[in-house]
Amino acid sequence: MEIILLIALALIALALGVRLGFYLKTRADARAVTNAQQQVAVIITEAKDSAREIEIEAKDKALVIRNEAEAEMNRRRRELSRLEERTQRRLDQLEERSENLENREHRINQRQSSIDKRFAELQKAESEYEATLERISSMTREEAKSEMLRRVEQTERTEMARVVRQIEAELAETADQRARELVTLSIERLASDIVAESTVASIPLPADDMKGRIIGRQGRNIRAIESATGVDLVVDDTPEAIIISSHDPVRREVARIALSKLVQDGRIHPARIEKEVEKAQEEVDRAIREAGDEAAFQTGFQGLHPEILKLVGRLKFRTSYGQNQYYHAIETSHLAGLLATELHGDVRAAKMGGLLHDLGKAVSHEVEGPHASVGAEIARRYGVPEKVANIIAAHHGEAEPQSLEAIIVGAADAISGARPGARRESLENYIKRLSALEEIANGFKGVQEAFAIQAGREVRIIVRPDQLDDMSIIELARNIAHKVEDSLQYPGQIKVTVIRETRAVEFAK
Repeated sequence: MEIILLIALALIALALGVRLGFYLKTRADARAVTNAQQQVAVIITEAKDSAREIEIEAKDKALVIRNEAEAEMNRRRRELSRLEERTQRRLDQLEERSENLENREHRINQRQSSIDKRFAELQKAESEYEATLERISSMTREEAKSEMLRRVEQTERTEMARVVRQIEAELAETADQRARELVTLSIERLASDIVAESTVASIPLPADDMKGRIIGRQGRNIRAIESATGVDLVVDDTPEAIIISSHDPVRREVARIALSKLVQDGRIHPARIEKEVEKAQEEVDRAIREAGDEAAFQTGFQGLHPEILKLVGRLKFRTSYGQNQYYHAIETSHLAGLLATELHGDVRAAKMGGLLHDLGKAVSHEVEGPHASVGAEIARRYGVPEKVANIIAAHHGEAEPQSLEAIIVGAADAISGARPGARRESLENYIKRLSALEEIANGFKGVQEAFAIQAGREVRIIVRPDQLDDMSIIELARNIAHKVEDSLQYPGQIKVTVIRETRAVEFAK
């Protein structure tokens, strides 16, 4: 294209030159025409040279492009050849694999047929074997299976009892020693008073004629006192004394204070009684608040909600088995703190849980439910941490313990309630508990006799040796202990001892 353009330019230039020469020839002298022709000749020569160079360069470029195209085509041919070879090899491999799979499937089908045939023979032999066994043993298949399971169960239970006994012996060597050390250390570091109270209070009188004044004309004074305080006044033959009876310790305390002041003053009439009862109620409320503040001060929890402290203070007028629950709560808090320190637990959570663990007992007559669950709900209502609420709820097993401190508070509660002199119970309850212990033990199969001894702290069971072996009595002791835990309420712990004795008697004749 460039060559044609140059040629066209040259022709144009030539035409221009001719015309120019003609023009100059007519308008100028002959010299000018000659110069013009020379210039045109030079231009034509240069144009031809340029056209020749361009043509050579174009041919070279065309040759290079052709060579590159041929090289690219050769490369593509070689690549296609390699792909064809690879594809062919894959096809050959697939054909070989397909042939192998067909052979394998054929062999598997032959083996499956052999297995099915063998399985049918085995089923037939098993049926014949079972029929033979049933004929020989005079037992059906279900009966034989039940007998076999019974023997396996008996063997495994014996082995399990042996392993349990071995594990318990190993744990007893270390756990019991460590527990005794912790409990002993905690009790030695804590000195607390023993406070036992009952459901009655006695008011001394200066003279027997005071009873008549307390009763009043046609009993109006004693009715006013009982109506205002909610207690029962027992006026009997006890010289110079009157008995206040009530299961509500707060009401009993209000009545005691009011009646004491009325006896001292000597002026006893309904209006005076109402006024003294109001003053006594205020005094008891103040004592409750002071007791709550004192408990918080002793245990280091001055920031508790006032309603929480009020309930803690009310525990001062609450007893369990004769043990004052206010001092029991403080004692449990200290014991839990000491145990948590030894076991590297959360001392603050343990102490708070110990102080509030019986919070529900302060309102147990007002709210239905176990005192542990009630106390936990009250604690949550007044912003006590959830960890401490779980400690309160779990200390008697109503909820699952979620921390080490919950276990610690449960142990501290048991230590405080089970220490010598901490609690007491009436003769009637004591006899009932002994009878219940023996009744529970006698209710198990194989028990010959059961005796509650050591003031109900231990129950000894004598079993029939022909019905229970040495391994079975381990399981029996555990089952009786669990039944006692689920059925009875008692302070401390009860030891269950199972005794099995085998005697061989023969007579020489």
